[in-house]
Amino acid sequence: MMPLTLAEVGEENIIRKIGGKQEVKAHLENLGFVAGGAVTVVSAIGGNVIVNVKDSRIAVSKEMAQKIMV
Repeated sequence: MMPLTLAEVGEENIIRKIGGKQEVKAHLENLGFVAGGAVTVVSAIGGNVIVNVKDSRIAVSKEMAQKIMV
């Protein structure tokens, strides 16, 4: 298991766990980041990542991406 910030660009990963406070978890779940779901990193710039999740493209800050374990 590793944080999303370390995932390879273009590689599909399965979300294993979402960390952080309850508000953060709820926010990420509303965006489509749920355990067992697929996520693909489209690009990474300075730790911030753009991902494809549930047919949507979403930009996630480095701090948020470190709470998403794949």
